[in-house]
Amino acid sequence: MIIARSPLRISLGGGGTDLRSYYRKHAGFVVSAAINQYVYITISEAFWPLIRLKYSKLEEVETVEQIHHPIIREAMKLTGVTGPYLDIVSLSDIPAGTGLGSSGSFTTALLAALHTLQRRFVGPRELAEEACHIEIDVLREPVGKQDQYIAAFGGITSFEFLPDDRVAVEPLKIPSEALANLEDGLLLFFTGASRSASEILRHQDSKSKEDSSEMLANLHFTKQLGVESRDALLAGDLRKFAELMDVHWEHKKRRSPGMSNGSIDELYELARVNGALGGKLVGAGGGGFMLLYTEEKTRLRHAMRGKGLREVRLQFDFGGTTIVAHS
Repeated sequence: MIIARSPLRISLGGGGTDLRSYYRKHAGFVVSAAINQYVYITISEAFWPLIRLKYSKLEEVETVEQIHHPIIREAMKLTGVTGPYLDIVSLSDIPAGTGLGSSGSFTTALLAALHTLQRRFVGPRELAEEACHIEIDVLREPVGKQDQYIAAFGGITSFEFLPDDRVAVEPLKIPSEALANLEDGLLLFFTGASRSASEILRHQDSKSKEDSSEMLANLHFTKQLGVESRDALLAGDLRKFAELMDVHWEHKKRRSPGMSNGSIDELYELARVNGALGGKLVGAGGGGFMLLYTEEKTRLRHAMRGKGLREVRLQFDFGGTTIVAHS
């Protein structure tokens, strides 16, 4: 049996500038952090001449071409795994569609497991590029590159997405005390709504391709916020980082009509008056998780739990995509 896992992520600055429609013209910049919530893939030998897949659905097929799940089908093609006599199971700590980059984590974990099955070691950069190739080039999903890269590399990392498709990767050397305070002060609450990011991302993608001056100005500003967020973290200035999160959220809401709604705005305002120095929805928006930074954890937790929100305690993951068992 092979067990692979990839961390989910929280975006800390610059999100949205990792889409190809933007970075190929202007270069993108994102700061992202991997957290201790995971997607797991297990691969084991089956007793029947079938490929059996267990995710949110159950599939039993005889050939790779018959697989309905597009990412599994294309990952098996890319790695040359043909089956049969194969069981592939996917498990996740957090449901999909909640803004934590689950698709990129799923794809990198799956590729790592399939390569291990073929007795190949693949490093994080190659793993991330293969995952991007499947999701963006083959399946034409309107997604960026940060999710695959942060899942593969882990840590708190900045990524510069260059017009020639290269990605510059910089693990952030945050002072140890500031790192501990950052991990301690970041609170993650589920808003109670999941959503597909595709519609919001397609809107941004199409506006960027049209060279919409409003969209491009928003993304240029967001990229600068990402750079300033990195600098604040490296300097250990967490209050400045929190202020930038707040500014980022205000500009993110203007990017697409589906980014927020009345209930989310009310929750954010409640958080602000109860000790949140800054925050935003993670992911494309429209639902999922609200990330907040505070120096008054007890007060903020009490207020958000009073609205029925569930907290997910987070720690940073510095391992990235790993093989946790191979027998």
